[in-house]
Amino acid sequence: MANTNVFTGGDATLTLAPLDTPPGSDAESIISRYDIATAVGRVTGVRFTVQTDLREFFEIGFRHVTSLHEGDIHIAGEADRAYINGALLGLLTGRKSFVDNNQRTFQPEFNMTLQLDDPAVAGEGRLTLNGVKFQSWSFALPEDDIVMEKVSFRAKSVDIADFDDDSGVSAGPVFVSETE
Repeated sequence: MANTNVFTGGDATLTLAPLDTPPGSDAESIISRYDIATAVGRVTGVRFTVQTDLREFFEIGFRHVTSLHEGDIHIAGEADRAYINGALLGLLTGRKSFVDNNQRTFQPEFNMTLQLDDPAVAGEGRLTLNGVKFQSWSFALPEDDIVMEKVSFRAKSVDIADFDDDSGVSAGPVFVSETE
C-alpha cells in the first residue's frame, strides 16, 4: 500500500548532495564550506513542477484528439531561504563568485532531496531531484520583514520513494518488463 500520510512543511528536510563529476566537485566544495550537506536550513516555499510536452494528433474530420505523443520532460522549481551567506549564489555561479580569474568554470551540479517524515506516524516520502543546477538567484531586503533570498532551478530527473514503515523498502509499484 502506498504511503498516505499527510505532511506539513515542518516535517520536511531539504538536503543537497554533490555528483561525481567536475561540476559536482565544485558543488562539493561549496556544500562542505557552508555545511549544507545535512540540511539547507531555514528554507520555505519549496516548489517544483514536472511538465511533459504532449503532442496531439488530430485526424481530418474529427474534433477530438486521436493520439497523444510523449515529448520532452521539464523539471523546474524554486525555494526561498531566510538568510544570506553566499552558499546558494555560489552554487549558481560557481568559482566565479569566489575567485577572480578568466579560467573557464563549471556551474555546480548536485542532487536535491526533499524528505517528508513525521516522527509521530510510520512512513515517509522522499523526492530526489537529480542533476540540479540553479537557474536564478534573487535577494529581497524589505524594510520591516526578514531578509530573503530565492533560487530557481532545473533538474534532469526526479526519483520518488514512498515508505510505509521503517523497513527501508520503498512501497513503489512493480512494473512488468516488456521482454516477458
